[in-house]
Amino acid sequence: MEKLIERFIFVSRWIMAPFYIGLVIALLVLLFKFGVELWHFVSHANAFDENDTILGILALIDLTFTGSLVIIVIFSGYENFVSKIDAEGHADWPEWMTKVDFAGLKQKLLASIVAISAIALLKAFMNLDRGVDEKQLTWLVIIHVVFVVSGVVLAWTDKLSEKSH
Repeated sequence: MEKLIERFIFVSRWIMAPFYIGLVIALLVLLFKFGVELWHFVSHANAFDENDTILGILALIDLTFTGSLVIIVIFSGYENFVSKIDAEGHADWPEWMTKVDFAGLKQKLLASIVAISAIALLKAFMNLDRGVDEKQLTWLVIIHVVFVVSGVVLAWTDKLSEKSH
């Protein structure tokens, strides 16, 4: 009976596979949004001042970071929770994709979230002259600081757990 339960639990990891396929579809939606934003940026470039240009570029970087975050979750999550990915025969296969453990995944995710948060904060600062709400700006700063502190605490706890092993 124990072997049957263990086998059932082991096979149940494949329930996660559709989640990762869904994230690939979400990545395609993000690509579409990136294309729309890029088209808007390029087609209105003549009318942009320096701030608008920087904000447009930051919007593209933000979407790119978000896409990178989704890729990290797809590959690392699948590799850690579903099945090993066979990288053989793929000369351009990035090394990190098969070497990120759960602790590394958490750190990469939080680092990406901090970067995305920093871009949102920078966008808000760039819009100060356009009447950005002080309350909103305060919350953006608080949220960003929470993400940064969380990242430091996570890295510190991971380092402590490495020492105890």
